[in-house]
Amino acid sequence: MDPLDVLTNVEKVIPYYQAIFSADEQRVIGYEVFGRIQHNDEIKSLGPFFQDENVPDEYRIEVDDYILHMSIEEFLQLYDQELLLFINRDANILMLDHGESFLQILLEKQELGLKLNQIVLEITEHNFKGDIEQLYHLLTYYRTYGIKIAIDNIGKASSNLDRIGMLSPDILKIDLQPLRLTSPSQSYYDVLYSISLLARKIGATLLYEDVEVNYQLQYAWKNGGRYYQGFFLDRPKRQFIRQDHCKERLKQEFQHYISAEKKKLERLYHFTEDFHYRIDQLISKIGKQYSDYNQLLKELSVHLNDCSFRIYICDEDGFQQSVNIYKNNGWEIQPNYFMKNWSWRPYFLANIMKMRFDKKGFLSDVYSDIEKGDLIRTFSYPLQQNHYLFIDLSYEFLYEQEGLL
Repeated sequence: MDPLDVLTNVEKVIPYYQAIFSADEQRVIGYEVFGRIQHNDEIKSLGPFFQDENVPDEYRIEVDDYILHMSIEEFLQLYDQELLLFINRDANILMLDHGESFLQILLEKQELGLKLNQIVLEITEHNFKGDIEQLYHLLTYYRTYGIKIAIDNIGKASSNLDRIGMLSPDILKIDLQPLRLTSPSQSYYDVLYSISLLARKIGATLLYEDVEVNYQLQYAWKNGGRYYQGFFLDRPKRQFIRQDHCKERLKQEFQHYISAEKKKLERLYHFTEDFHYRIDQLISKIGKQYSDYNQLLKELSVHLNDCSFRIYICDEDGFQQSVNIYKNNGWEIQPNYFMKNWSWRPYFLANIMKMRFDKKGFLSDVYSDIEKGDLIRTFSYPLQQNHYLFIDLSYEFLYEQEGLL
């Protein structure tokens, strides 16, 4: 709709509220505020109005502030000091007066009973064009009042993890809309994984938004999401909903996820035990016949042709004590890998310590192979003299095994 229609009908602007649910209590923990307008007997979103850079900043601020006043007044009627109210603000507009007008509105409402630690300010980092350090100082200042900070739309567009880390938000909102694609790229999952690691490092809570179907909720549950938001759970409404609106449904969904995950972990455990026994038997059978590791690897490749595409041996410091034996069309020797060091790889030394003390092999997580680009797992096995055998399992083999991908 025409921005002028909004500006001349501000009194018809109304806030809508979309509930946000928690994993730990399966209840509503807060609401995000969305701007709507009643126009020609229809309720229309104000998203296009706020995103239109041709609309002067002062007009967008006027409508934003109108929604803010109304939403807080309605929010206070709930008389629940544990609920959160998520308020969207364009960081570029917020910085025009260094955030003072926004804060003044909140301080006014504080006198009416608002607890500022109930407010979550949502900004979109990748849209901010100003000085990131000035924004950081403003957000730090807001935090002294108890205001929480959320970074929005992560995963939907390009986001700079360094800048996000610097801003140290309390909540990271990850957009799951790309999961609705027929086949999201592996890089998308890798980015989400990186974000989850960042959240853990900076102590931020993960909130998965745009949850529209069951498997998105399951993904969010499995990947560290404490809070969830989206049409699958509740659509934006004019009124607030009961806090236990989805409690029984979420409990049932989580129980399904828990059962499925336990079965998968059980299969993974049994596969690891069986594969350890298989390698144990092979090493016992053929290991004593060869003093030369390269010959040992050749023999192992014959017996592991069904599952592996690369085998090698390292010492506990990560220096390779053998060549690579690698399956292309057939098995071939790659002598240039001898004495390369792999201790720089994440978790390498931790895994070595695990094998040293447990005295048994184990299976890695799924990861992308640097050379092939395929998803693989590595089975690691302790040999004698602080040397360790590494067996890379192919994607084709993992695909045929239930629960390994």
